[in-house]
Amino acid sequence: MRYIVLKPNEIEALEGLRKNSADNTVRKRSHCILLSHRKRTITDLSGIFGVDRRTIERWFGGWEENGVGSLSIQSGRGVKTKLKGLETAIAEQLKEHGRNLKNVLLYLEKEQGIIICRKTLQNFLKGTGL
Repeated sequence: MRYIVLKPNEIEALEGLRKNSADNTVRKRSHCILLSHRKRTITDLSGIFGVDRRTIERWFGGWEENGVGSLSIQSGRGVKTKLKGLETAIAEQLKEHGRNLKNVLLYLEKEQGIIICRKTLQNFLKGTGL
């Protein structure tokens, strides 16, 4: 049986995060830590939150190492863009073709060997401000 033992100030902080955080992940993880402090088993917690036992154990390990900083999702997750580093080439193509995305997609496919859909290119342009 593994439980998290909390200090009174940590309990207050977690209660505040559980009730007021805008991030659902932070609310869920803080609630899990609080329930563990109240002697709920990892098996119970995995059933309550719909995650695997190992996930709960990782949350506990993160809490023990980093405290409140471990409750949010770390940056750098998700699919990385194929277009990183090609901002200047894409900007030139947009200027040359009058913002016609079809021609930019053809350029990327022929010259760079990158096949992406129009929506991916639009999202990339929106994210980079081109």
